[in-house]
Amino acid sequence: MAYAVENALYQWQDGEWRLRDTPEPGRTQLERAAMIVLDELRRRLGSTFVLDELAAYYGEDTDWATDLASRYAPAGDAAAVVDAAFARYARESSNFAGGRRREEHKRD
Repeated sequence: MAYAVENALYQWQDGEWRLRDTPEPGRTQLERAAMIVLDELRRRLGSTFVLDELAAYYGEDTDWATDLASRYAPAGDAAAVVDAAFARYARESSNFAGGRRREEHKRD
């Protein structure tokens, strides 16, 4: 079953909030870890995608991302780092519309 885009967007946004609410100096470490995961997402998925594809990828397996995040951030924060990275990558999708999926219109 495909991972629901709306659920994914909510979870990803929560990760961003958790990073934003982390006091310094820990926040800098989490932001660095999120950028590393984001770079790996770009490498793995490329630059052309829609939110449904990203949510499906997220739903399939994020162990690799959690492992990567854990190398650069405290293990207890790895999930928030991964979610924040997915939130940032979601903004690059072709159908992202300010926190929700933009409906695609069919032409006759």
